[in-house]
Amino acid sequence: MTGGRGRDSGQAFPAYVAVIAGLLFLAFVYFAVGQAAATRNGAQTAADAAALAAAQDAREQLRDRWLEVLLAPEQWGPYLRGEEYSASLACESAASFAARNGAEIYEGRCDPLTSGSRGFSVTVRTTGTVGQSVVPGTESRHAIASAEAVVEPLCTFDPPEPTVEPTPEPSTEPPPAPTETPTPEDEEEKDEPIVGLTCGDAEWEIDPEEPTLPEVSDLFTVRLSD
Repeated sequence: MTGGRGRDSGQAFPAYVAVIAGLLFLAFVYFAVGQAAATRNGAQTAADAAALAAAQDAREQLRDRWLEVLLAPEQWGPYLRGEEYSASLACESAASFAARNGAEIYEGRCDPLTSGSRGFSVTVRTTGTVGQSVVPGTESRHAIASAEAVVEPLCTFDPPEPTVEPTPEPSTEPPPAPTETPTPEDEEEKDEPIVGLTCGDAEWEIDPEEPTLPEVSDLFTVRLSD
């Protein structure tokens, strides 16, 4: 009887080893798949962050440059349309945020959108590999992801119609006697405020004495493209 039990144990041992090996293999496969998925998710996070960073940098540039011509409303057009910014500076911000998220701009793919919207399309590649050198064959494989972010202007400018003074009727009355000559201080007139700028539901008035703009978030919104 004892010899029979020994033979049964000897026959069961290879099966036991096979089961353990199979379980270890499945665990390795799950680990590899999970590692790859985490790397891909990280790539997408980095792409989203980089695209948003480029769009936000462009938005800041737009406001800063608009302030330089704030007292010349005839030059506001490019800012109202969200056009006046440096794409190269915005892409530097994109590269910085990609690096913070373990990625880099892939093959220089940080480009202004050309489909009518203002914003950026950014493609990144993870600096780490898919298997992080743990899974054989993945030592040189990186995850690549892309994202788009748009800059949407929120303001319109509708200047008021210029006031036309009526032509005075010719008078037959003698001219009035001269009065006291006004001083230069009396003759100095303050510039009229610039009105007609509407951002969202709010109307803004630009004071020529202390010209300023609304906050950048009131001028433009930034979001990831659908």
